[in-house]
Amino acid sequence: MHSSNPLRDAADRRLPRIAGPSGLVIFGVTGDLSRKKLMPAVYDLANRGLLPPGFALIGFARREWADEDFAQVVHDAVKQHARTPFREEVWQQLLQGMRFVQGDFDDDAAFEQLKTTMDELDKAQGTGGNFAFYLSVPPKFFPVVVQQLKQHGLAEQKQGCWRRAVIEKPFGHDLASAQELNAIVHEVFTPDQVFRIDHYLGKETVQNILALRFANTLFEPIWNRSYVDHVQITMAEDIGIGGRAGYYDGIGAARDVIQNHLLQLLALTAMEEPASFDADALAAEKTKVLGAVRLPKDLGASTVRGQYAAGWQGGAPAVGYLEEEGIDPDSKTDTYAAIKLGIDNRRWAGVPFYLRTGKRLGRRVTEIAVVFQQAPHSPFDHTATEELGHNALVIRVQPDEGVTMRFGSKVPGTSMEVRDVSMDFAYGESFTESSPEAYERLILDVLLGDANLFPRVEEVELSWRILDPIEEHWDGNGRPAQYKAGTWGPVEADEMLARDGRSWRRP
Repeated sequence: MHSSNPLRDAADRRLPRIAGPSGLVIFGVTGDLSRKKLMPAVYDLANRGLLPPGFALIGFARREWADEDFAQVVHDAVKQHARTPFREEVWQQLLQGMRFVQGDFDDDAAFEQLKTTMDELDKAQGTGGNFAFYLSVPPKFFPVVVQQLKQHGLAEQKQGCWRRAVIEKPFGHDLASAQELNAIVHEVFTPDQVFRIDHYLGKETVQNILALRFANTLFEPIWNRSYVDHVQITMAEDIGIGGRAGYYDGIGAARDVIQNHLLQLLALTAMEEPASFDADALAAEKTKVLGAVRLPKDLGASTVRGQYAAGWQGGAPAVGYLEEEGIDPDSKTDTYAAIKLGIDNRRWAGVPFYLRTGKRLGRRVTEIAVVFQQAPHSPFDHTATEELGHNALVIRVQPDEGVTMRFGSKVPGTSMEVRDVSMDFAYGESFTESSPEAYERLILDVLLGDANLFPRVEEVELSWRILDPIEEHWDGNGRPAQYKAGTWGPVEADEMLARDGRSWRRP
């Protein structure tokens, strides 16, 4: 039974959306993602009163643990990583719905045990038969887990209850594998039951981009080829590969970041206004833009891949990628990738979009810079404006989410001299609420069945259509350019923009 509060007005924006009776099953619960992000996010949601009182959390993994061991692990993870303060009463309430199931993914008995556990929790906690399965496992295990869920009848939605699957990227490593994976998943779950998590899209920023563009008359009229010179989208990390050699080698920066995060940010920056902000309308516009993306004719001149070499970072020496533990010294895996794309439609024809990502760069930052054309400067002589660059609107996705505008202003004094100044807006300073962690937002959306922050099958496949030819070109041509750790990438990337008469922004 579902009781609703008669005093609650559906139109009241102040009341947060609260998940109905439900539970979450995490496969691969012993992994890093689960410890650092998922369990703390579940606790933070409970702490903010956004989970139902009888919420259930089931962990599934190979380790031999009792429920109490599992509870201890969640407890430690929460204490260490949760965003909100630890409160004993919230913890005690969560604790009642926590269970652990031990087994391998191909172990039928374990899945029967999972089924029994879910049934028990339905009765004890009142979860109403509503469960989301979170596959926090390496992609090679997706097929077996999904098939097991089907075989044991865990994926089917009985009258009035829902079952959903949450899948972490990477979603395939090229178009063929993505299609194969989609086929396997959709054999068991219908498209609207599948939530593909790109945690960048859980960031407030995605909605910030949409609000900035479509809620203001200020920007949208100039958001096109008549005024925009080019767009740069950057995701830079200051860390190396850490202990992820096994995952990262052979995948590389372009597959890891450009295919999903950066192309999603490109789609949000370039898309037309959706008819509404529901999942279907957003997906339709993003799909149109990704379908209109065109690769440059000369891939050699318009793409760059690099590998970090030894250098200095944060005052400490850093080894090069090829010296990292577990990396083949002949590896051609890219730790830096920069590509130039065009969008073949009326709004953007002729405007280049430059995407770049890399590890061991100058600092950790993700930003979108919309760089406008230069003014024709008729009333000023050249010397008055030689220090003036292009106007730019920069959307910072992380850290310090916000927006910066760069424009020309007269320098105080007797001469007419115009120089660039910046106007800065930071979310943290203008609003008292702190932004929820991406995973809080995404887990809540899954439990509510709200899919508008999740990329669809078509978007995933179109992104691979864009990246595959580039990867193929790289495979057959030369080796990655080297760049020193702690710098902003290889010289070749600067040359790529210089040929177009442009330069990269220093974030």
